[in-house]
Amino acid sequence: MKKLYAYILGLTAGILNGFFGSGGGIIVVPMLKKLNIPTKKSHATSVAIILPMCVISAVIYLLAGARINIISTLILIICGLLGTLLGTFLLKKTPNIVLKRLFSLIMIYSGIRILLK
Repeated sequence: MKKLYAYILGLTAGILNGFFGSGGGIIVVPMLKKLNIPTKKSHATSVAIILPMCVISAVIYLLAGARINIISTLILIICGLLGTLLGTFLLKKTPNIVLKRLFSLIMIYSGIRILLK
């Protein structure tokens, strides 16, 4: 049953990632937790799962003619990498309950913004 769940999780994350750009990560964390993977390990595993999907999605978007702003992209990558260092440092020090609540608040906030626009 866990294998079937993992197949469904991978397929669902891939569809969402291809459809929304990288939205698969939002579904991966809660679904990994249903497999009894601890919170922090779920977040780390989600990143490992989503990375190759994002790379493939980006290549497909570019091949389909999507245009990107190189300067903005480079700035976002550099700042994103700095943020990643800070985020992974903070992850180690953040209690699981705080992490769960922050993640939930971000999901709720994002959902409300999407519904209202």
